Amino acid sequence: MSSTISSFIRRGAAFLTPSASTSDLTATKATFTTAPEGILFPKVDPAIDGEDCERDCESCTIRYPPKFSIDEEEHLYGQIKGWATHMLVATGKTDWVRDVEDEKGSVMEAVRECGVKPSNGRLMLSASNMPVPHNHPDSTTSDPSTQPTTVLLLPSFTIIENVTPASVPQLITQYIDRSPTTTTPLSAAPIPAQPDSIQPAAVPEQTNGALTIASTSPRSDPPTLPPPLPAAQTFTVKPCPHIALILLCSQKTRDARCGQSAPLLRRELERHLRSLGLYRDLHDFRPGGVGIYFISHVGGHKFSANVMVYRKAVVEDDGDQGKPSGKKGEAGQCIWLARVRPEDCEGIVKFTVLQGKVVKPERQLRGGFDRARGLVSW
Repeated sequence: MSSTISSFIRRGAAFLTPSASTSDLTATKATFTTAPEGILFPKVDPAIDGEDCERDCESCTIRYPPKFSIDEEEHLYGQIKGWATHMLVATGKTDWVRDVEDEKGSVMEAVRECGVKPSNGRLMLSASNMPVPHNHPDSTTSDPSTQPTTVLLLPSFTIIENVTPASVPQLITQYIDRSPTTTTPLSAAPIPAQPDSIQPAAVPEQTNGALTIASTSPRSDPPTLPPPLPAAQTFTVKPCPHIALILLCSQKTRDARCGQSAPLLRRELERHLRSLGLYRDLHDFRPGGVGIYFISHVGGHKFSANVMVYRKAVVEDDGDQGKPSGKKGEAGQCIWLARVRPEDCEGIVKFTVLQGKVVKPERQLRGGFDRARGLVSW
C-alpha cells in the first residue's frame, strides 16, 4: 500500500465523519435506524483512499494453517443479535470452558445465576485475557469465588476493578444499568464515577420466637450468634484510555480455528500498530493507542476469524507528532468483521481502526452500530 503514514493519521482525526451519501438516514436524537447493507459503514474508495486501498498487505508473511477452512458462501450482514452493553471479564486466560458461564466460582457464572438482569437491554458477556489482579489479599486463596477481578464495559469504555461474584448484582444495578448503551445518543450524560454507596442488607434473626431485623452496625454479639455481614463491595472505576479496542475470538474449545487465528492476527495487527506508535499491550495504559484483547465465543465461528473493533467517538490531538490520543470518551462505533485473514490486518488498522471504513464489506462485515448517526445492523 503506497499511502503515506502521515496521510491516514490525519484522516484518523476525523474519527466518525459520516458519509454525505447516507445523511438521509441520520436518526433523530432518541431514534436508531436499522441500516440496510452498504449504509452502516463506508467502504474504502480508491478515489479518496488511494488506488491500493483494496489490496491485501504485500509485506505480510503470516499464514493460516493449510487446512484452515471456513464458510465463504453464507451471507453475513445483519445476522448478528443486537446487544446493549458488552462486558469483558478479566481472567488472564486465552481459552475457557465451552460455555464461560459454567466457569465455577467466576463472575461469568454469577451474571447468569445472580437473578439480577440489566434493565437497559441485552448484556453480551465475554471472558477475556485481560490480566487479573495479583496484589489483592484474596489473590492466593483457593476459592475463586472470593478473588476479585476487573471488568471492562463497552460502549462506555469503563474499567471497573475489585469485582467479585458476590458483587455482580451491585455491579449490574449501579453501573451497567446506568451505562450508555449501543443505542444511547452520544450526547447523553456518562455514568457517575462512583455511585451512591450501598448498605449491606439487614440480617434477620430470631428473638423470643418472633422474627426481627438485626442491625448491621458493629456490635459485640454473643459467640452463639452469627457475625454481621461484610460491608458492601467497593469498586475502583476509571476510564479506559485507549482510542480503540480490537477484540479477537480465541476460544479453541468452541472451535479450533479461533484458537489458531487469534494469536496470528494479533501478531500482524501489532506489527502495523507499532509502526504508528499506537500499540498498547495488556499492561500499557498510556493515553491513546489501541488495545488488542482475546475474548470468548461471540458466535459465528464458522466465519473465523471474528474481529470486533470498538472505536471511541472522542479523539483529540495530544500534540505528539499528530498522533491521535483518546481522552474521556465512549465508543461511537463497533465494526464487527469476520473471515479476517492476516493479510487483511494492514487495511483494518489503516482504514477500520483509524477511519471507521471497511475494506471488504461484502465478504467480511457482519454488522455493528454507529451512535453518531443513530444506525445499527439489527
